[in-house]
Amino acid sequence: MATLPELLAHQARSHPSRTALQGPESAFSYAQMMQAAAALADQLTRLGVRRAGLCGDNSVAWILADLACLLADVVCVPVPVFFSRTQTQHLTERADLDCLLSADKIDDGEHIGHGVWLKHLPVSAAGAWMPEQTAKITFTSGSTGNPKGVCLSVAQMTATTLALKERLDGVDLERHLCILPLATLLENIAGVYLPLLMGSTVMVAPLQDLGMTGSSGLDIGRLVQGINRHQPQSLILVPELAMALVSAAEQQHLDSESFRFLAVGGGRVSSDLLARGRAAGLPIYEGYGLSECSSVVALNVPGTEREGSVGQPLSHVQVQVDDRGHILVAGNTHLGYLGDEPAGDEWLDTGDLGARDAEGFLSVSGRAKNLLITSFGRNISPEWLESELVQAIGARQAVVFGDGDPGPSALVVVQDGRSPDALRSELESLNDTLPDYARLSGVYIRRQPLSQADGYSTANGRPVRQTIQADLPALLAGAFPIFMNHSISNSELSNPPGGSFMAFFDRLQSETAQARAHVTGAPVIEAIREGRFDLTGYTWFLTQAYHHVKHTVPLMMACGGRLPERLEFVRKALVEYIEEEYGHHEWILNDLAACGEDKEAIRHGSPDTSIELMVAYLYDRINRGNPAAFFGMVQVLEGTSIELATPLGEAIQKQLGLPSEAFSYLYSHGALDQEHFEFFRNLMNEITDPDDQQAIIEAARMVYRLYGDMLHSIPLPESRKEQHHEAA
Repeated sequence: MATLPELLAHQARSHPSRTALQGPESAFSYAQMMQAAAALADQLTRLGVRRAGLCGDNSVAWILADLACLLADVVCVPVPVFFSRTQTQHLTERADLDCLLSADKIDDGEHIGHGVWLKHLPVSAAGAWMPEQTAKITFTSGSTGNPKGVCLSVAQMTATTLALKERLDGVDLERHLCILPLATLLENIAGVYLPLLMGSTVMVAPLQDLGMTGSSGLDIGRLVQGINRHQPQSLILVPELAMALVSAAEQQHLDSESFRFLAVGGGRVSSDLLARGRAAGLPIYEGYGLSECSSVVALNVPGTEREGSVGQPLSHVQVQVDDRGHILVAGNTHLGYLGDEPAGDEWLDTGDLGARDAEGFLSVSGRAKNLLITSFGRNISPEWLESELVQAIGARQAVVFGDGDPGPSALVVVQDGRSPDALRSELESLNDTLPDYARLSGVYIRRQPLSQADGYSTANGRPVRQTIQADLPALLAGAFPIFMNHSISNSELSNPPGGSFMAFFDRLQSETAQARAHVTGAPVIEAIREGRFDLTGYTWFLTQAYHHVKHTVPLMMACGGRLPERLEFVRKALVEYIEEEYGHHEWILNDLAACGEDKEAIRHGSPDTSIELMVAYLYDRINRGNPAAFFGMVQVLEGTSIELATPLGEAIQKQLGLPSEAFSYLYSHGALDQEHFEFFRNLMNEITDPDDQQAIIEAARMVYRLYGDMLHSIPLPESRKEQHHEAA
């Protein structure tokens, strides 16, 4: 079998003047492309390069450097632009790179021609074992730990490219636009090598020009404008991009006349989304693959497709599903992982669950390791439910959890401002279509994306489930809960026979959600995010914090003294709380001193009316009402700290240029209260008396009101201080 370099050389001889690569400022014919790649390959050989990291944004130079590595027998290691510094360092050391190649100018680098820069790297002692014949190492971010290096040969990449060309025989594609990062193996093989072997033009542009930032940032308006401007005939999409383009086509913002084939992969796609795309004029087809199989295993194409499947396997691989439901692949699997001895197995266990029908069409239901087993023994693939959620409510992201629970729950990211009532209606409609064991019992609405920077998603947007599960209490505390198929009124003393159980903490979250919006909707939060905040506002906030935090320990002591004997376990918990909280008000005074304020003047000063009322209300509830009401304040202040303290503290420090000594209160509480809140969740779930529960709910609503009034009163630049003391 001819190799990729040989096949590309043949294309250059057959169509020398045809445009091969088209960038914003330059274009290369097939002949010019191969001449440029050969010149760069000569440079790499002259410099003795064996292994090169390939960096930079999507560009013609990136593709030329990649082709040069193929021609010079240099192991090419694409470096994703969205990798963290730690991940990039791990990749560099693990692959024992000689140099970095970049389409962007590198400090201490040399220009070797055609827009490609080279920077030599020091010799590393940490280089890992590499299989013979390795031509490319693609690092997958995976779901846990450091990235893993998948080693591929020229023969394997050639086989995949030719099998794709065979499958697409009859589909006339002349222009392909790369909208995924070129360092993504799928775009590298199916978006560059495949179009070039088909004699097509590969169009590239900086990802930012197409509305893409990092691994998961998306400006759909810019993406649509870029696509409309380039008029491509083919695109490669991940599920989120597919959903965005379907919506744009439905709203007639996307010009789809030029499209002939849109491939979507990288995650499960709802059949309804594909049907909507077809109805809107998008020729969208689902496929399946993994890096270990050189990116593509199966693909639906015009004339050979089946709804609910990812298509029939390509001709260069064999696929079977074992008795566990695991998808196994043989025939064109990777050489091995960087640093690991080859397993030597003929069949690669993909770790995916699926099935094949009588005609060989493959369907994929999810990852075996992600399988949820309910307390009733039912198996649920979270990927399946997540794709249904994304489709049903237009969520940007969805993560289903609940292993060992009676039913699944979900954390979803919705950023279009729809009300909870509107979302509830859509969720109820979705639940009506699901089997009873898979119906969602609770859905937590989050406005901020689950980002790769925070460790919650992989490079291709898949959730990092282990990290999300570990941080779940904090993530849920900062989300708006919608509980399904429950109607628990304030007067219900217990769960009805045969009814669904809702833990008290979840009920507390649900019944105070409307009040919480007064806090999260305060103008100061948006002002900080927009950079409209000054030192006056920060010191005013810290002053109010001092005047309520100094009462935290006295309030706990008062509560502990008034608790009945039946709540002895709560009194014990308060002892732990007191040890943790003692002295925190002095931290705040030290922060104020670091801001240049007179802390003694603040110590002896008076708070805003809202804080005066909040503290007085809590003392009154403890002394004249039910002392358990104190925990309504804990619900508000610790939950708010988790959601807002650290991110807003970082934004304020960056804007004001203050030292870290001015942020001990905010930074400590952002992290500390995550541990507290999990402790608080468990404590609340142990409170079963309906009067105690109702006292906590009512107190939380009042504290949300008063604390929110304080936030609404924070002075902002060029705006008058609002006074909101409706609760008075």
